[in-house]
Amino acid sequence: MAVMRINIGPVHPSTHGVLRLVVDVDGDMIKRVEPHIGFLHRGVEKLMETRMYMQSPSYLEKLDYISPLSWDELYVASVEKALGAEVKQDAQVARVVMLEFQRIANHLLWLGTFCNDMGNLFTIFMWAFRERSKVLKFLEETTGGRMFYVNIRVGGLNRPLPANFADEAHGLCDYLEEKIAGYGDLIEKSSIFMERTKGVGRLSKADAVAYGAAGPVLRASGIEEDARKSKPYYIYDKIDFIVPTGYRGDTYDRYKVRYIEMQQSIKIIRQALGMLKGNDVVGAPIRLIGPQAKPDTVLLSRELPKGEGIVYMVPDKQRPYRISLRSPAFINLSLLPKLAEGSKFADLFPIFGSLDIVLGEVDR
Repeated sequence: MAVMRINIGPVHPSTHGVLRLVVDVDGDMIKRVEPHIGFLHRGVEKLMETRMYMQSPSYLEKLDYISPLSWDELYVASVEKALGAEVKQDAQVARVVMLEFQRIANHLLWLGTFCNDMGNLFTIFMWAFRERSKVLKFLEETTGGRMFYVNIRVGGLNRPLPANFADEAHGLCDYLEEKIAGYGDLIEKSSIFMERTKGVGRLSKADAVAYGAAGPVLRASGIEEDARKSKPYYIYDKIDFIVPTGYRGDTYDRYKVRYIEMQQSIKIIRQALGMLKGNDVVGAPIRLIGPQAKPDTVLLSRELPKGEGIVYMVPDKQRPYRISLRSPAFINLSLLPKLAEGSKFADLFPIFGSLDIVLGEVDR
């Protein structure tokens, strides 16, 4: 049978109009997949080199608009390292709490849309968005923004925590723990979900390392790597939590790792709240940034919800002279040709969905 070429996108709604997959198939078997990016071209890194330090967080938040707080924190932490600024203890705790809620929100959106793509779990889609809405409401009450926050400031946060911050966070953890616990039974009783994920799109441990896979995609292949453990920051070294890993490296394991990560995030939040001493969290006003950066270069990583994100920066007096961002979504997207080759055409969509990419971060 002759090989046929199929174009997927760039108008497919789940790819936001900025990704095209060129797929060669022999019958219903995939021979080759080539992702084509380049329809967005935001030029974020170059823009940041023309702006003062604290004019850039809003650019970073648009990279991953599912988890904007995570990139915001990574960049401001890089500026703090460049300036030699210390982060207040209460602000460290508050950042950890918000970052873990952001991780839960990210995984809830991924899980809901992924289950919907499987064709028979629209209930999980509705449940996940119900829970995510409560997380977003909590972050809105804390930061003042519902989708984009720009709440991280050098040395702390932009504004004090709400008076009921700890109580609301504990209550939300209780709610999420109960609801998320019920997802697993429904998902794993679905024969369609299990057949479309188990053994599909396998990534060996060796290939995961060789290709530089990040985050849940890496951990699903059996690599216990998490920057919160290997390069702990803030209070993570004082918190007891596990790094979930898989052993098959298939689409199912990538689902399972994210599912367990949500439960671990709840555990982290509860422990962090016990370390909150007061409300001394407000950072430096923007006008106090600078005037002289300390190190020649800054290299900083964080465990973002989609994987390890890295900022490399050459600081200048009031702005980055050069800055480069390592996007976990870009790295994981590069795995798609490897994972899809030899699979059935219908399996392309669970495999692609299991990578949890966001195109704002890929073609930044």
